[in-house]
Amino acid sequence: MVFWAVGAYHRIMRLRSAALQAFGGLDVHWVRLLAMLGECDAAQVTAGWVMVAGRREWLAAMNRFAACLAVARARPLQPEVAAELLVARQALDATWAALLAGPDVPSDIWVPWAQRWEQQRQQNALATEQFNHAVAQYNEAITQFPASILARFFGFKAAVPL
Repeated sequence: MVFWAVGAYHRIMRLRSAALQAFGGLDVHWVRLLAMLGECDAAQVTAGWVMVAGRREWLAAMNRFAACLAVARARPLQPEVAAELLVARQALDATWAALLAGPDVPSDIWVPWAQRWEQQRQQNALATEQFNHAVAQYNEAITQFPASILARFFGFKAAVPL
């Protein structure tokens, strides 16, 4: 029984570690997205389009996402942290879409940024899928009997996919 418990514990820890590593890959992609958005903002300022409608909301959403991402780096598998990160990401997506759809946005400035956004979105989608798969495997492992008893004893909680 002791050998089984040690083996089950190590399996849960390997799956948890895999989920954490997958978040690390996703984090890299999101940092690149934030860097691209920072470059976009600098280009707006250089072009004199700092008063574009929705820019303030977009910058606020970008800062909120960056703050949530910083918190998630420390605890990516905690449900409340992941949920907040997901909400911040959705707000960033919505404000970006609203910014691009604005009436006073010059297309010559925004077309290249929209293309880069789409490229980043596709890369992020793949990394998010890998993270979600790792989370699903971890969640499945901690709910299977009899490993679920160990999971409760050691305080393993289900993670939230992004």
